[in-house]
Amino acid sequence: MNTSTRRVLYIVVCAAGTAPFVGRLVRLAQARGWEVCLIATPTATAFIDMAALAAQTGRPVKSAYRQPDESRSQSFPPADAIIVAPATYNTINKWAAGTSDNYALGVLAETFGLGIPVVVLPFINSALASHFAFQRSIADLREAGARILIGPDTWQPHAPHTGDQQFDTFPWHLALDEADRALTD
Repeated sequence: MNTSTRRVLYIVVCAAGTAPFVGRLVRLAQARGWEVCLIATPTATAFIDMAALAAQTGRPVKSAYRQPDESRSQSFPPADAIIVAPATYNTINKWAAGTSDNYALGVLAETFGLGIPVVVLPFINSALASHFAFQRSIADLREAGARILIGPDTWQPHAPHTGDQQFDTFPWHLALDEADRALTD
C-alpha cells in the first residue's frame, strides 16, 4: 500500500476498442485526486497514444519489464488500487489461469498476494462473454477478490461487431466509483 497522502491508481489498459479513450478514465481519476500510473499490455501499445498519456499522467506508460541495466528511477509508487479497463477476453482468461507472460499480467498476478483492490471493466462482445472459459475465469477472479463489472447491474457485453457503437458510452466512471468504494469497504 502507498504511504503518501495521495492515492495511487494503476490503470491496466488492454487492446480493446475503447483503449484509445483511456485518457477519459485518467482525467476522471485525476479530478478525484488520484495519482495515475498507466500500464499497457503489449498489444494495447498500438491502440493508445503513449506520449499523450505520459504527458497526461506525468509518468511513462509501462508495457515491459525493466531491463537489468535500467535504473529503477522510473518505478511507480505502490498502488492503492488497480483498474483494468478496458479488460479483454484474453487478459481476463490469462490472468485467471495464472499466466504472467507480460508486464501487465505480472502486476495483476501479484495483486491478490499484496491485498491491492482490483476493479475490472471488460469490453467484450456477448459471444466471447458466453464462452465457458471466460465464465469460469470471471468466477475464479471474483472468488479471489477482483471486482468485475460485468452483468445486468453494471456493464453488458455488446453484440458481436457492434463494439464501435459503445465507444462514447463506455462507463469509465463505474470502474472509478468501484475503486473509490474498495478503499472504504
